[in-house]
Amino acid sequence: MESSSGEELEEEYPGHEWITPQSSINAAYQSQTEKGIRKICSELLELKDAIENLSGNRQSKYLAFLRISEEVVEAEQELIELQKHVSSQGILVQDLMSGVSRELDVWFKSNKEEDTKEKDFQAELDEILSDDTQDPKAMFLDKLDALLAEHKMEEALLALEAEEKKYLVADESGKESNAELSAFKTALFKRKAILEDQLVRWSEQPSLPITELRKSLTGLVKIGKGSLAHQLLLKAYGSRLQKSVEAFLPSCSIYTETYAASLSQIVFSAIVKAAKETNTLFGDSPMNMNRIIQWAEYEIETFARLVKENSPLPESVSALRAACICIQTSLSHCSFLESYGLKFSKLLMVLLRPYIEEVFELNFRRVRRKIVDAARNDDILLLTPQEGSPLSGAVAPNIMLTSSGKKFMSIVNDILDQVTPMTIVHFGGAILNKFLQLFDRYVETLIKVLPGPSEDDTLLESKEPVEFKAESDAQQLTLIGAAYTIADELLPAAVSKFFDMQTEKKGTGGSSEGLGSGSIYSIEYKEWKRHLQHSLDKLRDHFCRQYVLSFIYLEGKSRLDARMYMERKTDDLLFDADPLPSLPFQALFGRLQQLASVAGDVLLGKDKIQKVLLSRLTETVVMWLSNEQEFWDVFEDRSIQLQPSGLQQLILDMHFIVEIAVCGRFPHRPVQQLVSTIITRAIAAFSARNVDPQSALPEDEWFLETAKAAIHKLMLGTSGSESEPEPEPDEHVALHDEISDSDESIATPSTSGSEDSFASANNDDLESPVYCTDPEA
Repeated sequence: MESSSGEELEEEYPGHEWITPQSSINAAYQSQTEKGIRKICSELLELKDAIENLSGNRQSKYLAFLRISEEVVEAEQELIELQKHVSSQGILVQDLMSGVSRELDVWFKSNKEEDTKEKDFQAELDEILSDDTQDPKAMFLDKLDALLAEHKMEEALLALEAEEKKYLVADESGKESNAELSAFKTALFKRKAILEDQLVRWSEQPSLPITELRKSLTGLVKIGKGSLAHQLLLKAYGSRLQKSVEAFLPSCSIYTETYAASLSQIVFSAIVKAAKETNTLFGDSPMNMNRIIQWAEYEIETFARLVKENSPLPESVSALRAACICIQTSLSHCSFLESYGLKFSKLLMVLLRPYIEEVFELNFRRVRRKIVDAARNDDILLLTPQEGSPLSGAVAPNIMLTSSGKKFMSIVNDILDQVTPMTIVHFGGAILNKFLQLFDRYVETLIKVLPGPSEDDTLLESKEPVEFKAESDAQQLTLIGAAYTIADELLPAAVSKFFDMQTEKKGTGGSSEGLGSGSIYSIEYKEWKRHLQHSLDKLRDHFCRQYVLSFIYLEGKSRLDARMYMERKTDDLLFDADPLPSLPFQALFGRLQQLASVAGDVLLGKDKIQKVLLSRLTETVVMWLSNEQEFWDVFEDRSIQLQPSGLQQLILDMHFIVEIAVCGRFPHRPVQQLVSTIITRAIAAFSARNVDPQSALPEDEWFLETAKAAIHKLMLGTSGSESEPEPEPDEHVALHDEISDSDESIATPSTSGSEDSFASANNDDLESPVYCTDPEA
């Protein structure tokens, strides 16, 4: 009508420019509103992206800070070791300088004694060699030259050693002149150098047997070249190790799970052999130890690089298995080398840790995608301990799982099958934290599968399709029961060996020093279980919230609205022959009774889960009433007149909520505390509107008895007059007064006429219209 009249005005007064057509006004305001909304949406999305980027940058910087801190600690340890090494080298240099000084002093003294002689050393040597007489020294030198020319190194070495002993005896007797001895010494020195060169060339032969190598190195030691001999030993073992590794590398692609262990065996076996030969031939002097440590560190660095280069795809199960076996075998070899004074465990973990962490991270990402897919396509397949076996009440509580729960535990067990004891020691804490993240993601996926009002809120955030939706109560309870079974029973049992090993290590005095932040010592069982419980709480709270909100916002008389306390026809609830709670709370009782019945079938043997859910549902209703400001704004509306009967009905409803918790054998202290707050707030709201609570409200015992009678009537479908005598009122807490802080156990039902709780009611009772009786009728 309005639009047609506007068009008529436009046609009737077309020439008046000061009249703005109604259609132009609507178009202008609609366009401006859309632009404003679009601009606000754009700004909100930009703000969200900025917050996500800021959070990611802060996390990456924090991880970088932790990594740098670990590197600084390791650098400090290396500096300390380097300082010790420099100190030992300084001592050796000082000893060498003092020895050289003594040799120079002796040499200067001998020069002073020989200044009076006109012949030099070379002339006397020529005189000895050109002498026609059969001089034993000349004959020995000739024989030694012949042996060296024929490369008879062993015989030359024996002859040289025997002659040096004679030379020392002659030197001590003093029968020969210093000039002759000096000349002979010079000749022996030259031939020693020739023999050394021959032994070095022989030792460097690539195909030389180890026995021959040992002989040549022993010869070098005998002529005073122990340091050179040790270098040749390490060079020979390094060359042999390189050939063995090069021969093995082509098979790495075939043995994807064991290649790292085989490489470890090859490398550390060579290090062990070199250490044994060093102790046998050269002893365990600090210089030899430093030399073999430097050589072994280089070979271990090469080994770590080869492990990374020849690894299969890091996200594959083969890479995970290979990494765990590599840690186990390599650390076992390092433990054996410690008996030779060689400690390489810390170096090995520094080199391999980034690779191992990358393999774990990518593998857990892969299985996380599997878990999400399984939960989105769950078909609520119930499984017992032995699939297909009948349920039995005589055994322990049944292990109940959905297909997604079974998939989750299968993935966890697959990962645990790859883990070795050494992997647990060094990475156990990180693995357990990854399991927490997996379970949290599993719970988040279950939350998306459950229906709820949060779906619209997260529509923009979640783009993942959910093929399965748990619509019925049985399906939802099955998913929740599976999550509780995993968190309370299956997952702790699966990782029990982690904490058993932790306890065993602590019992034997094992130290966590140098193990890193991801070791098994970095996490406590109670803290780990607390994180699991936190994930379960998110799932429980989401289920309870969506379940309660679906009840609160029902259409019709069962809708929970504060206006129902304003629309009562009677002036006083005390005059009602059979006062009952409001229709929404009767409906709530029916919903809880129905849910308890379904839970008794679906969560068979899981009494703890049933009580947790039902208790939390009751508490969620009261929390909503306490926090919903729109509910309380109605009482402050001056246009609506408040009646004393409204306050009476509200307090009766609150007592009815408490009786539901008591009757269900739930821990009802939280509910009592919240209800007490609501009643106090309601009394204050009505008092502010000139309703005298002292004259309007009966004694607390009346509300308690009325609430108990209502519970009894709704459960049995009969009037409260047929029930047996009630317990004394002092068994309940007066909700108007201060609630005691003393500990309370789980209360028994307050109605002795119904020994079972409402959770045991059958489905026929749920369909009875008695508990939905309008209290105003």
